This record gives sequence, C-alpha cells and structure tokens, in this order.
Amino acid sequence: MSKKGLKRQQLKENLFNKRRLIILNEDTFEETFSLKLTLMNVFVVVSLSAIFIIFVTTFIIAFTPLREFIPGYSSSQLKRDATELALKSDSLTQALEQNEAYIKSLKKVLTGELEYAKFNKDSILSSVEEAPAEGNLSASKEELELRKRVTKEEQQASKKNK
Repeated sequence: MSKKGLKRQQLKENLFNKRRLIILNEDTFEETFSLKLTLMNVFVVVSLSAIFIIFVTTFIIAFTPLREFIPGYSSSQLKRDATELALKSDSLTQALEQNEAYIKSLKKVLTGELEYAKFNKDSILSSVEEAPAEGNLSASKEELELRKRVTKEEQQASKKNK
C-alpha cells in the first residue's frame, strides 16, 4: 500500500478503536465510573454539544431583552419613540405647509392681488392638500370573466333554492 493508504487505514483504526475511560478513587483504587468510548463518539458528542450551545445562546440573545446590550441593536423603547416622532414630524410638516399657503393667500389679499370676494379659507387649504394618485380602476379581462361566472352561479343557486 502507499503511504496515504496506510495513514488513512491507521486514522480509521484510531477513530474506531474502543478505549476505556475509568475514574478511580485515589485512596482505595476502587473503580468509581467506567465508560467505553471511541474517538469518533467523542468527536460527535463534542460537535453536537457545541452546536447546541451556539443555538441556545443565539436564541437567548435574539428573543430576550439581553440583545439591547449588544452594540448595533437598539432598544424596543427607542424604536417606538422614533416611530412616534416620525409620525409627529409628518403631521407638523403638513400643518406647516397649510399655514404657509394660508399666509401666502392672505398676503395676496392684503396687497390687492386677489379680490376679497374670491377669498375662501377652505379653498386655500384644499389647494394645498395633495390629490390621491389616480390609478387604472378598469376591470381586467380575467375579472370580467370571473364576474360573469359568479353571476351565473348565483342565478343557478337561486333557481335551485326556488
């Protein structure tokens, strides 16, 4: 056999040769515990234990408040506060735009660029509000076919009930 073949054979024998782990009482040399093991069994148990420990640690960090102590994770209270402040700033921005439009219209009235009879606060504020985007609201071919089928089924069901 070649050297590689011999090394593989020797490694295989070392992995699967049975060894005995014995724990003795030092004073009486009495055998307290005995266990038959192979290197492969030890390797598998250690690997599974490491995977289990990693999984449990990840679970604890991900689903408990402990994650707030890790740099890069923000607290849930901070996220709630940020969301609340974003909503408030959005509403304040809209109110500011409405007030600016109202003031511009008042300036036009005061300088005489606009007649007083045409001045209406509601029309000014409605001109500031954005109109909703218009989309294609027509029914597609599939939807029309579905509607036809549903009406036919409803008619048939009503005929059966009579």
